[in-house]
Amino acid sequence: MKNLLLAGLLALCSSWAVAQPTLAVPVRQGWFDGQPVWYLTTDASRADAAIDNAANLVPRLANALPLSRHEPNPRSVLDRIYKFAAQPSVLPSIPQPLGAANHDRAYSPLWDVIMVHWKPGRSVRELRSVDEVLAAEDAGDVRLEPLELVVNCPVLQVGRQALPGITPLPWP
Repeated sequence: MKNLLLAGLLALCSSWAVAQPTLAVPVRQGWFDGQPVWYLTTDASRADAAIDNAANLVPRLANALPLSRHEPNPRSVLDRIYKFAAQPSVLPSIPQPLGAANHDRAYSPLWDVIMVHWKPGRSVRELRSVDEVLAAEDAGDVRLEPLELVVNCPVLQVGRQALPGITPLPWP
């Protein structure tokens, strides 16, 4: 009986090793603590964002927005992402490392989108970390606008490290 059970388990495990089909999907570049990050937008809570990102419209994602947006809630499923008109977005957290060994409990692929607006007469520059975004806000260079938008955007690659099973994008 044990041999039959073992043979069944081995057959099941070997079926998992079959090559899986692949898809070509568009990814977006962002920044995390000065490192380039690539992520995929799969879902959005508003129709305009779903259209702009070729993503699924998922209105229920808006239910994840907190009642108060003054302070981030470390126990929330959401994290903030800072979106700009003319540069890649800035992510507040990433899986570290990518994959099943991630130990960063702050990471979530569900993001509360915050638009970053440069104030007139201020020196526009590329911001590559949350610290830089918040310092620019403190200096009066930018205004942060919550968009009442939740998106699902899993991180696929950070620098040269890609999620297991992902073919990494070339690194300059």
